[in-house]
Amino acid sequence: MKILVPLKRVADPDNANKIKVSPSKIETTGLEWKPNPFDEYAVETALRLTENGANTKARLGEVVVVTFGPKETEVTLRATLATGADRAIRIDATDDQLDGDLIARALKALVEKEKPDLVLLGKQQVEGDANQVAQLLAEYLGWPQATFAGTIQSEGDKALVVGREVDGGTLKLRVTLPAVVSVDLRIVAPKSVQSMHSPAHVYSDGVRFAALMAIMASKKKPLVEMKLTDLVSDTALKIAYTGFEAPPGRKAGVKVKTVQELVAKLKTEAKVL
Repeated sequence: MKILVPLKRVADPDNANKIKVSPSKIETTGLEWKPNPFDEYAVETALRLTENGANTKARLGEVVVVTFGPKETEVTLRATLATGADRAIRIDATDDQLDGDLIARALKALVEKEKPDLVLLGKQQVEGDANQVAQLLAEYLGWPQATFAGTIQSEGDKALVVGREVDGGTLKLRVTLPAVVSVDLRIVAPKSVQSMHSPAHVYSDGVRFAALMAIMASKKKPLVEMKLTDLVSDTALKIAYTGFEAPPGRKAGVKVKTVQELVAKLKTEAKVL
């Protein structure tokens, strides 16, 4: 099985309180760059689907990671190669040159070149939380799709049984390959991914980390650069940001002495009665 995994670097979501908002942009200067967490889950899922869990050094398929970004994003790609991905592609672009639709159209062209059996994506990126690219890509390709995957069971190289997280529980559906699947955080639980190579294997919870030897070896793995215009001729954006502003500050709470006073405030001030 050949799997293509789009990966995006984002400003460290654990330090979101340090982000500054100006009328013209959201300022993230000084924040550490990290892989989008949901994309990391997609990479881990791809690795599990293409290996025997008892011997994770032997890749039994191919995992290709791709990112849209400037030269420095190759650090993120190399880290992914160190965890087990086979090769990487960087599409040279900056964030202000991209929106979800353009990325989906560029990915469509890349899929037609690479011909993967499966495209695995994180359900959304934590900067914008738009949750668009997977759905747009599936539509442009005309492929079946499954979103918010919390479990995946492979049926050879023919189909996947995907447990989708929905309101009230899990909805299971079977998608034939090739397909587009976007994953949620529960996909990296110990038993969430069952590949045809090791259907009963129990993994450690979460994503894997690379050993020092693997980090050194990743420098020899293929990483190629492409231009955005190599994939799409029309680079016009469909989304334009006209301004930014922080949400209004919240008023401090007040203490009430009686139930009657509470009801009165709910009625006259909060306007909820």
